[in-house]
Amino acid sequence: MVEITGVLPRSRAEKKGILPGDILLEINGHAIRDVLDYRFRLAERTVCLKLHRGPELLEVTIRKDEYDDIGLEFATPLMDKKHRCENGCIFCFIDQNPEGMRESIYFKDDDSRLSFLHGNYITLTNLHDEDIDRILEMHISPVNVSVHTTNPELRVKMMKNRRSGEVLAYLRRMADAGTKLRGQIVLCRGINDGAELDRTMQDLYAYYPAMDSVSIVPAGLTGYRDKLYPLEPFTPEECRAVIGQVNRFGDKCFAECGQRIFYVSDEFYVKGNVPLPEEDYYEEYTQIENGVGMLTSFENEFRSLLKMLDEDERQTKSHVSVATGEAAAGMIRKLAEEAMAVCPNLHCQVYVVKNNFFGGHVTVTGLLTGKDMAEQLAGKTLGDRLLLSRTTLRSEGDLFLCGMTPEELSDTLGVEVCFTEQDGGAFLENLLGI
Repeated sequence: MVEITGVLPRSRAEKKGILPGDILLEINGHAIRDVLDYRFRLAERTVCLKLHRGPELLEVTIRKDEYDDIGLEFATPLMDKKHRCENGCIFCFIDQNPEGMRESIYFKDDDSRLSFLHGNYITLTNLHDEDIDRILEMHISPVNVSVHTTNPELRVKMMKNRRSGEVLAYLRRMADAGTKLRGQIVLCRGINDGAELDRTMQDLYAYYPAMDSVSIVPAGLTGYRDKLYPLEPFTPEECRAVIGQVNRFGDKCFAECGQRIFYVSDEFYVKGNVPLPEEDYYEEYTQIENGVGMLTSFENEFRSLLKMLDEDERQTKSHVSVATGEAAAGMIRKLAEEAMAVCPNLHCQVYVVKNNFFGGHVTVTGLLTGKDMAEQLAGKTLGDRLLLSRTTLRSEGDLFLCGMTPEELSDTLGVEVCFTEQDGGAFLENLLGI
């Protein structure tokens, strides 16, 4: 049951007399616990709502078109609290955050509802048989799973949760029911790599076609690992070995079923100094949110738009600077040079910002902080605008990870700060200011 916090004016719910403060118990005889129950049961053309209003028990019937909303609002998008992660993963990035950041940064979610709604990855350890029953009944798909290893004993060791091995059985239940699965393996040097990675890929391949893609990403390590499990980063040579290992298995999959299924993230290629694959390699970019093919996609989007610029756009005057993390710096510099060769009035300076805030080996642009940018860009020639990736901001778009606002960074550096989406075409448009 959930409390209704608002009723939209002129909505079906308002016309039926439903009020803020009413407690929604059931729809069509099914208990409502959260947004998944609500949206699934609301899909019917006729919905009978059972409500509590103080001591009264009410029933309201609403007729509507299939999937139409009825105008109810709730305190949170999930209509419930986020499910907190119950694991103690040896590679957890949140455990490596410095002290003094905003409270929300330290929250670990592991919520199957967010997997469906927003593509978050879950470990399955928060789920039980009745949760899997609901996923199957509602045909929730895809379900994104942080697998890491299919060795039950090793998974318990890596995640420090005694259920983490046994819940792997849920993969078979979902696969047999036709639920689409997408996997993630956070690779830890000397732990789940080598022969263990071969085992995991082989085991996950057995779930094909339900398991249609799996990303292999390196564990992110910051400079705040005191008293945490001792992990070391992959060397460039080891990165190249991982790429070779995964691609050999991917070649096998492609030969047998026409899909590669297994992909390493761009970070392995960058650190291993290996050229990125062409676009065809990534098929439908199903793992792009995990940094798989993101750089290749970005380059292709940028170059496609560059070829399409008309003469007026090519002559646009723009003096801009770009700040980027170490991982994407080579690509950003190359693209800026290509744009300046085509657009004679474009002047672009690319600055690489080292992530001193997190220390360690964090090189991705999305984890840059306003503090590091303010310190390292001070006194630099920044032109009329400083262009940053929107991924450096939290989802609300108002704060960097360190708590600094874009306005504070702009005031500190004395330049307008602008943001671009993670899209190559949008990046080119922002370079030119068109």
